[in-house]
Amino acid sequence: MQEVSSKRSEISVVTTGWFSPDDLPLIEQKNKERMREVQLGSHTVKSHGLTVARTHLHDWLILVLLMLIEIILYAIHPFYRFVGKDMMNDLKYPLKSNTVPVWAVPVYSVLLPIVIFLVVYFRRRDVYDLHHAILGLLFSVLVTAVITDAIKNAVGRPRPDFFWRCFPDGKDVYDMLGNVICHGEKNVIKEGHKSFPSGHTSWSFAGLGFLSLYLSGKIKVFDRRGHIAKLCIIFFPLLFATLVGISRVDDYWHHWQDVFAGGLLGFTVATFCYLQFFAPPYHPEGWGPYAYFRVLEESHGRTQAANVQAMEAQVDNEQDERSIHGCIGISLARNSSSKLEEIESGRT
Repeated sequence: MQEVSSKRSEISVVTTGWFSPDDLPLIEQKNKERMREVQLGSHTVKSHGLTVARTHLHDWLILVLLMLIEIILYAIHPFYRFVGKDMMNDLKYPLKSNTVPVWAVPVYSVLLPIVIFLVVYFRRRDVYDLHHAILGLLFSVLVTAVITDAIKNAVGRPRPDFFWRCFPDGKDVYDMLGNVICHGEKNVIKEGHKSFPSGHTSWSFAGLGFLSLYLSGKIKVFDRRGHIAKLCIIFFPLLFATLVGISRVDDYWHHWQDVFAGGLLGFTVATFCYLQFFAPPYHPEGWGPYAYFRVLEESHGRTQAANVQAMEAQVDNEQDERSIHGCIGISLARNSSSKLEEIESGRT
């Protein structure tokens, strides 16, 4: 009987795809290995990078469009606001060079965060985290840049050093309506009408603010364990961005309102872009991107389905064994009854 039942189980596995009870430990081991591969970061740039990039192809195309819009906004002339003689008293601050040069802004607000993202990637090997962090950062910076320059051109607020941009020789000239007649360099005058909001500050808070949110999720700042030293780590990027904004006031390139608005704009956009790809830092799953946890859920669903299928196969096999045992028992009973009848007939 045991040979018959085992053969029946083997036949059922081959013909119908069922699993024997002996296969359950092997199935569970394979499922655990699959889950472990996902959790350890089997999705690398080499294996899944191109697939992830193709999934977000439209996002990258929008980024290219934002870059083109930013170039156009930077090239066009801003609104030349009326500047009268009585307004010049607040616009006679000295014309100074930038403490933070323009070329340095994308270095610390874009390249530096990307370097940190790469360090995290080489440790976790999660292409979803790397891709979404870079994509979110670029969106944060470019969306902020487009909004900033659009407002700059629309408002046309003069900078605190506008007088020396307009009249480099110190001789001011006005028309009949009292508006300035500038005789300085055109590019210098053009920049003089781009005070509100501060581009340095908005870029800084867009990039470093995104980095601060990213780090707060990775090191689990809000895990309610009281490790206040973690706050110092996420405050450093924000402090640096704040100091950049203060330098813009110290250099007399911006009014304090310009810096405040730029910082608020940059950090707001950074928060929205971050939450598109990551859970809030205080969330239990704030240390990883949404896509990472979706992969875990899908893998867990496949594991449960395989377990259910294996259990159903085990139940079917047990029923088959019972039916086989029942058939054998019936045949034995018939044989024994026939023998008894023969004995009784012989006795009679």
